[in-house]
Order: sequence, then C-alpha cells, then structure tokens
Amino acid sequence: MGDPRLAFDAAYDAALARWPVPVRSEEVATRFGTTHVLVSGAAAAPPLVLLPGGGATALAWSRAIRLPAAVRRVHVLDPVGDAGRSPATTPLTSTDDVTDWLEEVLDGLGLGAVDLAGHSYGGWQALTFALDRPARVRRLALVDPTTTFSGFSPGYLLHAVPVLTRPSAARMRSLVRWETGGRPVDDAWLDVAAAGADVPAAAPVRTRRPDPARLGALTVPTLVVVAGDGRAQDARQVARRAAQVMPRATVVTLPGATHHTLPAGAEQALTEFLR
Repeated sequence: MGDPRLAFDAAYDAALARWPVPVRSEEVATRFGTTHVLVSGAAAAPPLVLLPGGGATALAWSRAIRLPAAVRRVHVLDPVGDAGRSPATTPLTSTDDVTDWLEEVLDGLGLGAVDLAGHSYGGWQALTFALDRPARVRRLALVDPTTTFSGFSPGYLLHAVPVLTRPSAARMRSLVRWETGGRPVDDAWLDVAAAGADVPAAAPVRTRRPDPARLGALTVPTLVVVAGDGRAQDARQVARRAAQVMPRATVVTLPGATHHTLPAGAEQALTEFLR
C-alpha cells in the first residue's frame, strides 16, 4: 500500500490542474496553522471568500468558480486541520476558534469586509463568523448549510457514521454515490475527497444550531441555497426554517440538486446574489 499523503497530493494536483479559470496558491500564517488558499479573479474586483464542506477541500468549488470569478476576486480556503493543504498546529476546538481563525486569514490576505460563502459545514462556519463579526461580511451565502436550520436526516447519518468513525476512500465514495443517487459529480474532486479520507485530520468543531434570536437580528444580506433533492437533510424543513428565523434572507431551493452535487449548480444563484 502506498503513502496516503502522496496519493492525496497527487489527486489534489490533478484536480487543481482542471481548475477552470486562472488560479494561484497563497499561504496564510495563523496561530492555528498555515492556511492554503486558491485565488482566482481580477485583483481589483471585490473580495469573495469561499469555504468548502467538511473533508471536501477547496477543490469542491471547482465547478462553481467560473461565474463568481468573473465578478469577484475569489479566495477559496482549505480549512485548517481538515482534509486539504492546511495542517493544524493548534486544532480548532470551539466556535470562537473558528471565528478567530477566519479573521486571521482575512487579515493575512489583507482583506477588510468580504462577501462570504460556505457549503455544508463551511456554511455553518461562514454563518458563525458573520454572527460574531458582522462588520467583516458584506454579503453571506449559505449553500445547503448543515446543523444550521435542521439536523441531519436519519438515513444520512446511517450512511455517514462509518465515514466519520472509520474514514476510508471506499466509504467516502459510497456515501457520495448514495447521497447523489447516481447524479454526476466532479470525478477529480471525488478522487481528492476519497484520498483525503485516508489521511488523518483534526476533529471538526462540534456544531450547534445558532440561536434563532441572533439569526433574526443579523442584518447582513443573506442567501440560503437548499438542495431540493438532497438526502443529508429535509429540504422543505431547511427552507421553511431559514425563512422563519431569517426573514430578511433570500431562500432558493434548487430542484435536482443534492448535498454532494453542490456547490456545483449553485454558481448562478450565488453570482446573481453578489451583483
């Protein structure tokens, strides 16, 4: 058996070679570890920061980057301690750590207030940051965020627990195949996510649903994108709850989208929201 890290790096490089717009890498030092960032778009454009789902890496945004990069300077993060190229020296252990880490990344990139978007667990991270540092967020987009407006569905947990407790490439591929129901996904990205499951990573911060009162008080313009055919959570419940607790938010349900086909497919809604 080969070195899992070498296999992951090879898959990451292969997927990055297929990034559909010009891209360069940056490294940002934080007290939690160095954060790897993929940067695309015109240098003079307003900044957009993208966060991937847990275990997904920055490359999850590959098929959703073209339209946003046409109107924004896009910074896509490999979250520190997760799968990707941002190993943690001090693991994130609390929501305060999430906020502090992301603020240090923005400071290291020389960014003030930014547009911020996240998918899945990255959506929860983005919302956590916006609630704690609203002055740093111009617009907020949550793409099928988890543990935010609803819990995971029992069926998804049944399939995801093996990945969480004994992660492996085969289990990650099986979860994605089941959740997407055979819909096409980016094969290069799936190779990265599968290879990443074989590489040890820090435990994610335990997520809790935000206080509804804080959500209702948030004045940052917000878009919530819901996977209409997703199996990770109940789409109708997520959309209904988001509209209830964030009445200022724009809630869009994408028919045919699933949790793991996203963020690809959300780029048009995201770009229109940013204009």
